[in-house]
Amino acid sequence: MPGKMKYSIIIIIFIATIISCNSSMDNASLQHRIDSLEKKLDAAYKPGFGEFMSSIQVHHAKLWFAGQNKNWPLADFEIHEIMEAVENIQQYQSERKESEKIIMLNPAMDSVTAAIKNQDSLQFKNSYILLTNTCNNCHHAVQFGFNVVTIPEKPPFSNQIFTVERSH
Repeated sequence: MPGKMKYSIIIIIFIATIISCNSSMDNASLQHRIDSLEKKLDAAYKPGFGEFMSSIQVHHAKLWFAGQNKNWPLADFEIHEIMEAVENIQQYQSERKESEKIIMLNPAMDSVTAAIKNQDSLQFKNSYILLTNTCNNCHHAVQFGFNVVTIPEKPPFSNQIFTVERSH
């Protein structure tokens, strides 16, 4: 019996050694994959803050012309595009101080959304002015006061119709 016991212990040690070697090889392989994925993530495209702001600027202008023409579905689409861009800034540019301040736009965007829902032109105009002023206040708060937003005078694109087709 003692010989069989020695043999069993040797087998157990051998199996434990193989398992631990396989585990460390698996750990090394996993670590290599993790490192590789981290490198890919670091190299992945991430929109810059300015790209988000440019997108907001376009949607801000289109929002104005949609509201002025009582194209409420388009106005609703444009305010939601602005909201989405703000959310993306918070997600993809969270390390920037500007991202902390951008939430100041929320009440103004809520006001515009309510005006659109109510299809109220006067409420829309006042809410849009509030949104525009809030954008400028945010710019001042983050030392970008030189970037002044205004109510647009001309549509940003000549290839889009902002009026609504009405049936008579």
